[in-house]
Amino acid sequence: MAPALSKLANNQSAIVGVAGMTAALWIIAYGKMSNKKRKSGYEDKIQYTIAEKKDKKAAKAHVNSVFFKQLRKLLPILIPSFWSVETGLLFLVAAALIGRSVSDIWMIQNATVVESTIIHMNRDKFKTALLKYLTALPAISVVTNVLKWSLGELKLRFRTNLTHHLYSQYLNGYTYYKMSNLDNRIANADQLLTTDIDKFCESATDLYSNISKPVLDIFIYVYRLTVNLGGKTPSILMLYLLFAGIFLTRLRRPTGRLTVEEQKLEGEFRYVNSRLITNSEEVAFYQGNVREKLTLLASYSKLRAHLRKFLEFRVSMGIIDNIIGKYFASIVGFYAVSIPFFSENHPLLSGEQSGQRLQAYYTYGRMLVKLAEAIGRLVLAGREMSRLAGFTARMTELIKVLSDLNKGTYERTMVNGNNITQSGAAGSSFGPNKGAMCFEDNIIRFEQVPLVTPNGDVLLKELTFEVKSGTNVLVCGPNGCGKSSLFRILGELWPTWGGKVTKPSRGKLFYIPQRPYMTLGTLRDQIIYPHTREDMRRVGQSDEDLMHYLDIVQLTYLEQRENGLDAIEDWIDVLSGGEKQRVAMARLFYHRPQFAILDECTSAVSVDVEGKMYSYCREVGITLFTVSHRKSLWAHHDYYLQFDGRGSYEFETIDQDKEHFGS
Repeated sequence: MAPALSKLANNQSAIVGVAGMTAALWIIAYGKMSNKKRKSGYEDKIQYTIAEKKDKKAAKAHVNSVFFKQLRKLLPILIPSFWSVETGLLFLVAAALIGRSVSDIWMIQNATVVESTIIHMNRDKFKTALLKYLTALPAISVVTNVLKWSLGELKLRFRTNLTHHLYSQYLNGYTYYKMSNLDNRIANADQLLTTDIDKFCESATDLYSNISKPVLDIFIYVYRLTVNLGGKTPSILMLYLLFAGIFLTRLRRPTGRLTVEEQKLEGEFRYVNSRLITNSEEVAFYQGNVREKLTLLASYSKLRAHLRKFLEFRVSMGIIDNIIGKYFASIVGFYAVSIPFFSENHPLLSGEQSGQRLQAYYTYGRMLVKLAEAIGRLVLAGREMSRLAGFTARMTELIKVLSDLNKGTYERTMVNGNNITQSGAAGSSFGPNKGAMCFEDNIIRFEQVPLVTPNGDVLLKELTFEVKSGTNVLVCGPNGCGKSSLFRILGELWPTWGGKVTKPSRGKLFYIPQRPYMTLGTLRDQIIYPHTREDMRRVGQSDEDLMHYLDIVQLTYLEQRENGLDAIEDWIDVLSGGEKQRVAMARLFYHRPQFAILDECTSAVSVDVEGKMYSYCREVGITLFTVSHRKSLWAHHDYYLQFDGRGSYEFETIDQDKEHFGS
């Protein structure tokens, strides 16, 4: 028994090595097997899809020439010019990195001196060396924290520049509407414009630091070691860097794809949650809380499964990264540093006393350890680069879609798999943006204009009518007949598929929906939206004018709140449905456009107040297109445009013989 224990003790290192390698291989294999044996979850019970273009040939995110090309296109956004503050911060980071590397070398040399005085029991030199070491620490601390501040400020400025650039594209014209309603290449723009921007800028800044510092350290330590120990020692480490980098970069290729998928699922989970908030009333009426819970948990289950898969991949890669990037690098470093010390004819180390050789070993050995660590960090920086490739691909996709939409091009994938793009068939006069749009004051004219949804559904083959200022039109018909499509074409939200539309410019056409939008801000902001207070003054209107509009819609009591027109509330919740509709009419009076589209916007308003508002519109010259089922409104209109829901319509004058249908 005793000889067996003795052999076991002698082979303890071998046993530990075999056990460690077995554990590492088991963890890697377990991660792959567990992904194949996942238990069925909520995602198997609830099936759903989020509208997004599926392109099987889409390029995956890898660290390759495509990634560097995408990153090069993003750099001018992050760094506007050479003389910008961002460039100055890059140089400040570089200077702080140099200062940090110099500090490391100084601390290595002086720490060795302090330890040498302790070994030689020289109390006076110990006190002097320790005091010298102590006095330098505040400056080193400043250098370290200047580096942290400059990296944090650089990330913040990168995010600010990218956010401003993307929002200027996203909120240019109706691009934000087109991205959600016409184009379905991107499902969750809010995820990209918030979380993904932050993570991209953080990853880009960290990568700059994580690459610059190791590269600088490698350059400094290679130079110092080559001068003192010869070129063979650092050359071994540099060759190790080359081969380890190539090997690990190949293994990390899935990181970019997994990062893209993670952000996509995070956005999907956020969308499902926001969808419940938006439609909470409808869900409550249906008592659909249990079904919605299943949908939410199904979305989270998909996210959780992916995060666990990604975590297991990172753990597996972390084991390999640590072994190759840290521990093997240290072993190679020990071997490399031993070469000059085992050399009997080394010009610097041969013939030295043991104490001097020990001091030289501490100095140059620590430099070699620092060099090995720098090489390891540079090898591991490839992991961050793979992650950055995923965020870069997402940012590039967003910029491309925004650019296409601002040029009038959109893509939409249908349920049947067919794609609808901005341009129709070659030589065809029917297709998105094939119609003509002309701008002329005081007239709305449709000439053989088809009403077609973004999905390509034809609601009406041809629509022709003309309305001049002062002629109010009542629009009626069943649901889905084309009323909203007509207004969306008028508002330039949907493309025209043919014919010719003549209308006033955007600012001279106003739209009020059944559920008016209330912005964040004061009571004044609700009336003048989308103007600001400065815009109100510029157009020559005052608070007295706003009070006049509130008086017409019988809402003067709102001004009696604390702070009056400057009162700040969550107006969507504070105001009732009827009050919101009357505020929207006051908003119409403030802007006083040539034409206004009223889409059931007085359904919660009493008939007498409604009549007063319509009379005021005619008095100030606002021509109305009204969608309503109230018989009382026929008296305020001159023509009616009636759709039958079967592809036909009727545009006629309202006279006494015409039957007034509605409630």
